[in-house]
Parts: sequence; C-alpha cells; structure tokens
Amino acid sequence: MRITSIELAGTSKTTLRDGTPGLPRAFAKISRKPSDEFITVEIIAPGDDRTHHVQADCDDDVRSMADCLQQTLDGYRGTNGDRHAYYCELQHFTD
Repeated sequence: MRITSIELAGTSKTTLRDGTPGLPRAFAKISRKPSDEFITVEIIAPGDDRTHHVQADCDDDVRSMADCLQQTLDGYRGTNGDRHAYYCELQHFTD
C-alpha cells in the first residue's frame, strides 16, 4: 500500500456560541507523485494560500516542513512532540 495524498485540518480559531468549534485556521494537502523527488505541500489559509516543494530524501527539509505545518495549522510554536506528529505524517511520502 502506498499513500499518495493526505489532507489535514488545523485547530479551530474560534468557538461558536453553542460551544462547538468554528472553522479551522488552515488546511494542508500533502502529496507526492511516485516519480517525483519532491513532496508537494499546499497550505490553504484565509488570504495566504501557498505551495511548498519539499525534497523527499532530505531529512532536514522534511523536518523544517513539519515545523512550518505545525505552527501554521495549530497556530502556535509547539513542543517537539507536536512537531514530531507532523513529521510522521510527512514520512509517509519519503519512500
């Protein structure tokens, strides 16, 4: 089995009056074509859509993208554990 894409939703910026979470602050779509040497990460946020191309065989590049995803989707600079969760998701695309 091979994962070819995954979509992530960040934490909610606001809570609605009834206590339910509002819309996420951002979304990310991570994908990689089998023959491509880059992981494509599309970040969709209000007024700030961007696309990153991450070198799949460069651990530093993957870790840097994990840090960026964590901060963008969660809205704060997280702990090593927080960032590691995103790193693990990106690892699906490094093989």
